[in-house]
Amino acid sequence: MHQDTGGLKNSLKVLPTSPGIYKFLDSKGVIIYIGKAKNLKKRVASYFSKNSKNFKTKTLVKSIKGVEHVVVDSEKDALLLENNLIKSHQPKYNVLLKDDKTYPWIVVTNEPFPRIFSTRKKVLDGSTYYGPYTSVRHMNVLLSLIREIYPIRSCKLDLSSAKVLEQKYSVCLDFHIGKCQGACEQKQSEDAYQYIISEAKLLLSGKTKSLLSVLKKRMDYLAEKYEFEEAQKIKKNIESIKKYSAKSIIVSNLKDLDVFTIIQKDQLFYINFMVINEGSVVYAYSSKIKNLLDQTSEEICAVQIDFLKEKFNSSNSVVLVNETLDFEHPHYRFEYPKRGEKKQLIDLSIKNVQAFILNQRKKEILHTENSAEKRILETIQKDFKLSALPVHMECFDNSNFQGSFPVSACVVFRNGRPSKKDYRHFNVKTVEGPDDFATMKEVVYRRYKRLKDEKKSLPNLVIVDGGKGQLSAAVSALEALDLRGKIPIVGIAKRLEEIFFPGDSYPIYLDKRSESLKVIQFMRNESHRFGIEFHRNKRSNAAFHSKIEDIEGVGPKTIQLLFQKFKTIERIQEAEITELTKLVGKHKAEVILKNLQG
Repeated sequence: MHQDTGGLKNSLKVLPTSPGIYKFLDSKGVIIYIGKAKNLKKRVASYFSKNSKNFKTKTLVKSIKGVEHVVVDSEKDALLLENNLIKSHQPKYNVLLKDDKTYPWIVVTNEPFPRIFSTRKKVLDGSTYYGPYTSVRHMNVLLSLIREIYPIRSCKLDLSSAKVLEQKYSVCLDFHIGKCQGACEQKQSEDAYQYIISEAKLLLSGKTKSLLSVLKKRMDYLAEKYEFEEAQKIKKNIESIKKYSAKSIIVSNLKDLDVFTIIQKDQLFYINFMVINEGSVVYAYSSKIKNLLDQTSEEICAVQIDFLKEKFNSSNSVVLVNETLDFEHPHYRFEYPKRGEKKQLIDLSIKNVQAFILNQRKKEILHTENSAEKRILETIQKDFKLSALPVHMECFDNSNFQGSFPVSACVVFRNGRPSKKDYRHFNVKTVEGPDDFATMKEVVYRRYKRLKDEKKSLPNLVIVDGGKGQLSAAVSALEALDLRGKIPIVGIAKRLEEIFFPGDSYPIYLDKRSESLKVIQFMRNESHRFGIEFHRNKRSNAAFHSKIEDIEGVGPKTIQLLFQKFKTIERIQEAEITELTKLVGKHKAEVILKNLQG
């Protein structure tokens, strides 16, 4: 190994033309990039060429203050060494080999009587780990199956021979309900326990066919010995495993192999990796990789396949790929199927990549929408001079018909969107006649008195539908609650879309194209729609009351029968006398029609 001790230029001059790996260091001596090369001198010099037009390469070069290298015998050795060093050092400019997600594992502990449970931390103590599981649900299903069919202990007792012989332990509830066989009191031998652990390991390895074969032979043996109860238990276990296997993804009759596919979109690579054991998908993993330094898909494959096989603990000797790779690996071989079952596996993997790409794009769209929401709220905050982002806004509108049936509506917007579950109607209680100002004062007072009494959060902006009069009425309601100045409030007049602020003689006019104005108009229109809907229902109910409930001799049960049959007052009016007679009798039918049609 050679280290940069005489400056960067001197380090470049002494580089050999041999195959090897190179490491770029920053001013603090931290490795920021690791690469491999057939010819170290030529490859490293290419980064410092004045003809380089790649922005990312130029960004990397600006940070390089030192170079180290390691000479190896062949390019293949360089590839393997590069992989190991990247995993160890995680340089920031490399293709990302680290996985920010901590996926869980299932561990079989290294103890005389092993335990089986899930964990997110691998400890090098001789225990066996299965995974990682990208689907926690799948992992939990598997653990539940193991606990269902095998009496494996769940306690954390030290069951070494010395401890068990001390006879300080006693069986727990698991023993009494059949979930443990009492190894702590020497009720089960270590050999017998290890036998069921070996079966559980087959299941964890995805070797369900092998496990079913073992279980069937044992069931047949027990049946021949006339131990039918034990044979029945094995049969139930077989059925449980078959049921679990049916839920697994069965893809082919092929045995054990891995599948790796890659799709490039602009400066991103999308990959899928699947581990196939006994024809079933044991692990499936998709990921996105940023191409930081214009690496080819072949270079990405070379790095990622090795990394993923190690990550998922796959020792399969065959890897199916959709890219032709111009290198060989000492521990497994690549196949490029064009037809048959293996090609179907490639197609399945590509479908997973495409689904992953679609999901990523949906997330990006959602992120964009959230960014747009924030931008709009920030615009409203600026236009209305608010101290806080208006994540909670409310708008009031009044409705009446020639002074009758006065109602009011309050609509609530959260993060710039309607929050319909928070909408509220108000029946006006204290106002007589068409007094819009008094109505506004009443409903604003009632709304915020309740929020204040219930200690709920107050809105960041209140909008009232109307000009200075409605706004003044709403402000007086806030004053009565000692909330003036604590809740920002404005009025919006319909004709010219004027915005009135409390205390200002003249309104302001927002740009007609303003996102702020569009949101405020939307809120005003929504409150009007919601209020009109309530107002119409109230009028309809009043009409129903005057025409039906006031008819002498027609009670609640008769009214219920009429509306179950005819649904509306209009249909009752249009009904034939014979229809009504069948339903409520001749006398009531005549009385109802006389009152409704008279």
